[in-house]
Amino acid sequence: MNDSPVPRVAANLILRVAARGDGVLEDGRHAAFAAPGDTLTADGAVVPGPHHQAPPCRHFPVCGGCQLQHLDDASYAGFVADRVATALVAQGLSAPVRPPLVSPPRTRRRATLHAEAKGGRVRLGFTAAASHDIVDLHECWVLAPELFALVGPLRKLLARMKLRRRADVQMTLIDGGVDVSLAGVTAEGLAATEALTTFAQAHGLARLSLDEGYGSEPRWEPRPATVTLGGVPVPFPAGGFLQATAEGEAALVAAVREAVGASTATVDLFAGLGTFALALPGRVHAAEAARDAVLALKSAGARAGRALTVEHRDLFRRPVTAEELSRFDAAVIDPPRAGAQDQVAALAASAVPVIAYVSCNPASFARDAGALVAGGYRLDWVQPVGQFRWSTHVELAARFVR
Repeated sequence: MNDSPVPRVAANLILRVAARGDGVLEDGRHAAFAAPGDTLTADGAVVPGPHHQAPPCRHFPVCGGCQLQHLDDASYAGFVADRVATALVAQGLSAPVRPPLVSPPRTRRRATLHAEAKGGRVRLGFTAAASHDIVDLHECWVLAPELFALVGPLRKLLARMKLRRRADVQMTLIDGGVDVSLAGVTAEGLAATEALTTFAQAHGLARLSLDEGYGSEPRWEPRPATVTLGGVPVPFPAGGFLQATAEGEAALVAAVREAVGASTATVDLFAGLGTFALALPGRVHAAEAARDAVLALKSAGARAGRALTVEHRDLFRRPVTAEELSRFDAAVIDPPRAGAQDQVAALAASAVPVIAYVSCNPASFARDAGALVAGGYRLDWVQPVGQFRWSTHVELAARFVR
């Protein structure tokens, strides 16, 4: 008989990182900017452990763009996987959670920065954590180099424009370069208008659009702006949605393709511009509510000769019914952060054999997963994906089988 005592976890040891980024001790206390393996002193100071790294960016932790730069690669990957596993447990579910796929630093290909004129100069960057204050970016470890290279020049450009109290700068890296959309900015007079064109030319932009309060209007677009999805160039609407990194997109597409297998007829719900629809085998029916995305996907599919039909349909007001779904071999669903309870209820009542579920919110995914399992589906596996490196934002893809 072994009478040796059971080792106890030190009361001041950080065990894991919670959903909002705080370190958690065994007794449930939270400590900001703590990593697993750190310890907490009696006065609340964090003593770095083996998984606590020096944050690489000078703006951390003030900038709200990152919350977890103090985690090394192993502990950050653990956080991504734990977010998914914890959400499943909360719904009484279990499934194999695969090792997470995390995008490298400096690969974010879309971002919205904020700008304001203050103290005679323009500040441009992300907002501070839990604040509306703008952190004036002078380095960034998450933005793709093509995007960050524009930050300094954009400050100078915006200084020549009339800004409302706060302006937004949306940048997306697409086929022909960076697509820049300015909102809350007014270009008054010929000099300001010429400055926009000169800036776009000088920096090789794919497109430059301006929203002066009446909708986005392209001011520079030397050739039609496109993004290639599934090998097909798709017209890219101003302000359109794209997966945050190319690596994240590839991971999600691979997981969805694995999930649906050799399906000959697939329905893609919340299809967007066709990230999944254009990468799937066989015949695909795509349903999407955004009119610009529908028109872009429909024209791209037709030009490429794909076996693709596209339906303009608001899946919140008019979900695809269980009877309609049962005509397909597989379904793909990629809803907004809140999930899609009514559409999931229809899926749960359908006879579709396989469902690939893509989510950007582990909590709403787990809730919807519970409904699918209650409807007779089995959750085969979950693939976590960390596109928003060093943030608390986690995405995933999962396979359900009837």
